[in-house]
Amino acid sequence: MDEGIGSPGRSTRQQERQRAISEMVMAEGAVRIDQLAERFGTSQMTIHRDLDELEARGLVRKSRGVATALSSSLVESSDVYRTGQQQEEKMDIARAALDFIEAGQAVFVDDSTTVLQLTKLLGSRTPLTVLTNVLTIMEELKDTRGISLVAIGGAYFNWCSAFMGSMTTDAIRKLRADVFVMSTAAIIDDVCFFQNQATVEVKRAMFESSATRILLADHTKFTKRALYALAPLAEFDAVIVDAKTSQEDIRRLSSRGVNVVVARPQSLHPQQSAG
Repeated sequence: MDEGIGSPGRSTRQQERQRAISEMVMAEGAVRIDQLAERFGTSQMTIHRDLDELEARGLVRKSRGVATALSSSLVESSDVYRTGQQQEEKMDIARAALDFIEAGQAVFVDDSTTVLQLTKLLGSRTPLTVLTNVLTIMEELKDTRGISLVAIGGAYFNWCSAFMGSMTTDAIRKLRADVFVMSTAAIIDDVCFFQNQATVEVKRAMFESSATRILLADHTKFTKRALYALAPLAEFDAVIVDAKTSQEDIRRLSSRGVNVVVARPQSLHPQQSAG
């Protein structure tokens, strides 16, 4: 039964239900709205209101009677959902990316969850200056000894835990870094694509302000779709993929002059210290 507007504890119950809804959608990827109403013993209208709030916070999206954490060509999934996907592959790629980072460098890092895994290893490459517009990375690195953190602000977006917009890109263009490490939402025709133009503008500014550009891309990126192009893979100094990436994709990229690095699985990789 739905709570009345003025019933005691309504706000708390609503928050608890919304948290449970988001956890269920994150775990399953997509859930029908009628299933959510049945699961939580409330009306579909109430579930719609809950999902509207969760969607506004960038946690889920609503489409044709389904609540989903999955991305589309126009909408990226939230960083909360993406963090839980392909975790082993992302860690393998992060360890391989660490080989491109040297002590004393200034490094731009983007809002990808693969790069977030890399930041957990940066304590072994200090001293470093890390420049980022990503709140989760700021939180990860703020107490890391030997890392000078440059936080780039702007308009904040919940779905990616990052600051974007003209204030952000203006600040980035005034900086110069040795390395830019980023990931991508999709690879189409061997070009990086994203669902959001604002995302492209921020990454393009970082790309143009860095001497070396490293792309991190797990095998799922080759099957996804997105709308806005950033750059061909051939423009990166290295493209690091995981061991599950198809040999066909690797051969094609290599034949086009792309420096493809295949990350070794964790069981074959030397232990890295997070510092």
